[in-house]
Amino acid sequence: MSIFSKTKASVDAADKRTLGRGIFRRCDGCGETFKAEEFVANFEVCPECGKHYKLSAEAWLELLMDPGSWTEHDADLVSGDPLGFVDSKKYTDRIVASQKKSGVKDAMMTCSGEMEGRPIQLGMFMFRFMGGSMGSVVGEKITRMFERATERGEPVILMTSSGGARMQEGALSLMQMAKTVSALGKHRETGQPFISVMLDPTTGGVAASFAFLGDVNIAEPKALIGFAGQRVIEQTIRQTLPEGFQRAEFLLEHGMVDIISPRSEMRATLARVLDLLVG
Repeated sequence: MSIFSKTKASVDAADKRTLGRGIFRRCDGCGETFKAEEFVANFEVCPECGKHYKLSAEAWLELLMDPGSWTEHDADLVSGDPLGFVDSKKYTDRIVASQKKSGVKDAMMTCSGEMEGRPIQLGMFMFRFMGGSMGSVVGEKITRMFERATERGEPVILMTSSGGARMQEGALSLMQMAKTVSALGKHRETGQPFISVMLDPTTGGVAASFAFLGDVNIAEPKALIGFAGQRVIEQTIRQTLPEGFQRAEFLLEHGMVDIISPRSEMRATLARVLDLLVG
């Protein structure tokens, strides 16, 4: 049985459209209804209109990495609560609830492995954990991933899907932006590439730090990518923004994204880019 079929969280529950207790799913892009297994077999892409739903880190591993080649790193890192943050509930309680709901300890998975026989370092945000927000654990895992890649002389691929910095960790969360970019800068000295893959959504402090710093920036179709929300920007600059200005297609047209790759082609696209950049 594959990793993908085993995982209980192949797609964020909030994005499911189900009928008949999960036997069928209706796509909210085209309105067509399919057997749930058709979405699973198609890696959470609508078979009719191609709408891309969120895919778990575990499923990305199956899609991208050579079978049996990967090893996860730093899986036991968990967030502390140095600020003693409380809003409607304690931050520590939110962490525990998110861990129980998601089945993971935080919003980042990092692995060493091979893609088409080539050693790589792969990082994947897990949106199902607090919206993929970047706190100290996420920043530490990404930093260690770049450091491993620097030590081993390997490329880095990072799949981003995040609401941005984790507000419950305050300035400690914002510090991860500089910390990760610093580690990326040292990795660049090896001459090995960093490929940034922006999924839906890639926003906030993640978009404002490493997400746009890839040697090649790739996005999935119609992914929402940007720092602040459209309404906030319009209220700030007092102008009406173009329709879809934060979608992958608009960013490609304006030079902020290099490639838009459908999920079915992502492995081949990444392998081709690595061949061009590494040889």
